[in-house]
Amino acid sequence: MVIQNCAERKETGTDFKSDFLRSHIETTSLQKILLACGSAIMSLYSPMRGDMIAIMGETAGTSAMKYMLEKMKISQEGQEILKIRPRINSKTVNLPQLANLPEGTLGKTYVNFLNKNNVTPDSRLQVQFVDDIELAYVIQRYREVHDLVHAILNMPTNMLGEVTVKWVEAFQTRLPMCIGGAVFGAMRLSPKQRKLYVASYLPWAIQTGTTSSFLMNVFFEKRWDQPVNDLLQELNIQPMKT
Repeated sequence: MVIQNCAERKETGTDFKSDFLRSHIETTSLQKILLACGSAIMSLYSPMRGDMIAIMGETAGTSAMKYMLEKMKISQEGQEILKIRPRINSKTVNLPQLANLPEGTLGKTYVNFLNKNNVTPDSRLQVQFVDDIELAYVIQRYREVHDLVHAILNMPTNMLGEVTVKWVEAFQTRLPMCIGGAVFGAMRLSPKQRKLYVASYLPWAIQTGTTSSFLMNVFFEKRWDQPVNDLLQELNIQPMKT
């Protein structure tokens, strides 16, 4: 199977509850505020600091996490994700098997994206500062499906692609780090990228973020062999015309 069963996930150390208990750091409200402010400043100064962006997401996004959790609870597929708490990394997903799937399927598209952009699913940090295990899983899931969102939207990992995806995620999740990344990331676009951004990418991202189905409710691991075009149609996403 492409996704391993629960027993296998525990054996390989990828069971979420075990990882949560091992990595969780108890913090007071004041400490969370200080972490949120410090990480926000560092993220603006150095947008490539993924650790700072992650901390800001955990310490400044509680209300957004609750919103995302409720959105998942009202979806049958979202409920299943919350119950099983699947993880997406090289221990839980058989990447070589996905690479053998037909072109145009979700699994093949995902592997192609990883290879083309030299990205690994093991790069997502474990949540540390979220006290509630359900909310912690929600933000962990958000991180681990981020590359899948890139892949199905056909967005590269350059600044233009990242800002575009952040706008989609900002409207869908309401996470402050997504809103900040979308707004401030756009300021770092080159003149050529900014022209494309204003004319095409931003309007498309706004439309996609506000009219598409909630992406966190997609159990991607059960859809590896689904054609991406069919998935996009199901999610009410119009591919961007470039």
